[in-house]
Amino acid sequence: MSPKNPTTPPNREDGEPRITRNPIPSWLIVLFCLLFFWGQLYISDHAGGFQREVYAPFGSTNEVDAANPKDEAAKARLMGKDIFDKTCSLCHQPNGLGKEGTAPPLAGSEWVLAPSPSRMVHVDLYGLNGPISVEGKQWSLAMVAWKDSYSDEQIAAVVTYIRSSWGNNASACTPAQVAAARKEGHTGPETSTDLLKLPAQ
Repeated sequence: MSPKNPTTPPNREDGEPRITRNPIPSWLIVLFCLLFFWGQLYISDHAGGFQREVYAPFGSTNEVDAANPKDEAAKARLMGKDIFDKTCSLCHQPNGLGKEGTAPPLAGSEWVLAPSPSRMVHVDLYGLNGPISVEGKQWSLAMVAWKDSYSDEQIAAVVTYIRSSWGNNASACTPAQVAAARKEGHTGPETSTDLLKLPAQ
């Protein structure tokens, strides 16, 4: 077989390259649109309204301000809420209404609303055991002590939060009040009888 003559015109059947236009697959267009739509939603949810001071999970500067209080009382209440949500809400519920057969309500409880936070402090520090009457209903409890888990400041914060939430409007608790109760050095949990011996004022 003899080689081709270089002067012979090329044969179109030899597969000469051609410039053609192929349409973009429709599935690729749909995929791009979906990704673009998802990207817009993500930016909308996480950009804080495009305010440089706001980042997720906050949606506005008001939410950022609420989570970063300026005065000490607000900071203590925020700390108390955080501790309550992590420690107490499982039994007493986030709304403070308690759980049948588990824990009594804190909202409107006469123990919570006593003029002095002393009884609440003792319960949080040393725990509670045995029957107790809350709003006319008997509860049989075995609440754990938190004196080894939380500082005076933290106990005061959570007591303050409980005494000022869900319609409760009682005075705040101070770390000094918790420190004084801690110095008593109880070795076991409180009972309702023990608590009634504490001054309510």
